[in-house]
Amino acid sequence: MIDGFIALYIFMLAGFTGYEVISRVPVILHTPLMSGSNFVHGIVLVGAMVALGAAEGPVEQVIGFLGVALAAGNAVGGYVVTERMLEMFKDSGKKAKP
Repeated sequence: MIDGFIALYIFMLAGFTGYEVISRVPVILHTPLMSGSNFVHGIVLVGAMVALGAAEGPVEQVIGFLGVALAAGNAVGGYVVTERMLEMFKDSGKKAKP
């Protein structure tokens, strides 16, 4: 099992690395990046469900349930945002007159 301070250090390092990587992605690549992040959110959801399944006490079950609910909301929200971004790139059917 990972010690608390080591887990906190890994979490902070992952957050800093994620922020630096995302901030350097060009705007044109945000839609494919959102699709990839939706895939990761699905893995997080499966991990939360596994953690909820292994929970023994009521506190662990509540935390596991919150994890599943937040992960599901994050995955659904990611797909909604991706759909809205893809709608922006569709042709509206109106062409400008020359």
